[in-house]
Amino acid sequence: MALAGAAVPSAPGAGLIFVGEMYGVQIDQLALALDVTARRAAAVVARWRDAGTAETAVLSRGPRWVWLTRAGLASCALRFSPGAPGLSRLAHLRAVTAVRLALMAAPQFAAGSAYWRSERRLRARMGGRIGQREHIPDAEVHWPEATALPWAGECWAIEAELTPKTAARTVTIMRELLTRTGDYGCPAADVQVPGHPARHARAVYLCSPAAAPVVSRARAFLGALGARVEIRILPNGATLPGTCQAERQEGWR
Repeated sequence: MALAGAAVPSAPGAGLIFVGEMYGVQIDQLALALDVTARRAAAVVARWRDAGTAETAVLSRGPRWVWLTRAGLASCALRFSPGAPGLSRLAHLRAVTAVRLALMAAPQFAAGSAYWRSERRLRARMGGRIGQREHIPDAEVHWPEATALPWAGECWAIEAELTPKTAARTVTIMRELLTRTGDYGCPAADVQVPGHPARHARAVYLCSPAAAPVVSRARAFLGALGARVEIRILPNGATLPGTCQAERQEGWR
């Protein structure tokens, strides 16, 4: 499946939910999610701010960031702790948002009635059990069974890799994603049950050029298990404005 760069149609209120699920987004990415111009997106955000549902600030180079207040999260029935996105996570959040936009813009996403389950939702399910050291992917993509797509019924683990981890750490994460059987937040005994089907049919890695070689070596190390790892370069717009990382689109590898 090729990733697209087109805008994503948005239902009323979906913009608030999108921002809430992603911790925070820059206004240019919000414009893509809303399928409007950057000026129009800024006007929408101004209304949210006046209504007390969102806050904005310049947190990095490029457009302002927007995130939901406690009232904004409550209006979307999102049970997350309010707060501005952490400065150390901004580059990663932008990359994950770019991946989500590209996936959602692909025609197969709408045709397959797929949905994105954000890291923030996964962490909320984990609650106070996150300390058990389970790895949480950047997102899951769920593909309902009632479609004609070859991957109907699958759940994919999504990982956006801007900077390379060690090969050993990458192998450990891949193996954990590919052998997991239980949902996030399930009892510890259900996380990996021998003989049960794997939760993630695939682990899809979207990588910067710097991170791709390590991810490729880790996949090769897994042998047959690595056949369920897909690797591609991060889509355009995935890096913070002003950074030097190359941006390009390629097909699945």
